[in-house]
Amino acid sequence: MITVSPLSPSAPASGQAGNAARPEQGLSPDQLKQLTELKARDREVRAHEAAHQAVGGQYAGAVSYTYQRGPDGNQYAVGGEVPIDLSPVPGDPQATVEKMRVVRAAAMAPAEPSAQDQAVAAQAMQIMLQARTEAAQQGDEAGTVPDSDQSGAPASRAGQQANETYRSISALTDGTAQSKSDFRSVAA
Repeated sequence: MITVSPLSPSAPASGQAGNAARPEQGLSPDQLKQLTELKARDREVRAHEAAHQAVGGQYAGAVSYTYQRGPDGNQYAVGGEVPIDLSPVPGDPQATVEKMRVVRAAAMAPAEPSAQDQAVAAQAMQIMLQARTEAAQQGDEAGTVPDSDQSGAPASRAGQQANETYRSISALTDGTAQSKSDFRSVAA
């Protein structure tokens, strides 16, 4: 599940009661500053979550937001999450690979993926690598693709690419800890 937490506010959520045609009138300079920040946060959160959901397609669930009431009385999104299905496709490693490509792309879709987003992308990559190994083993059992040479190293191009990809993803997730969003995975 892609869970994106506090990003940035923008437009008030639907169903909010407007105070007046110009709700900013009568607010102190500090309240106006807070309102500006909440609106910006709301826009950022909504764009971040929309990116996850748009790219995640059928594997992404509905967005849920966390709101904060502004000094104008309206609520602004300050966090959110999109659930995403990280379960493998039973009995079909190639379909699992394709699904995990979509999941990984959804996790990394926002302009500034959070640490949680990156963790979900890494988890999708790990599942993808396992599925590729399973597919290679199935091919090996059928006598079509050698899985490794005599030294135990992957002989197939897919195996080599999987190892390189895993190393690059591992390097990305080491030491990166942003807290702009929570991207939570769920298995169906």
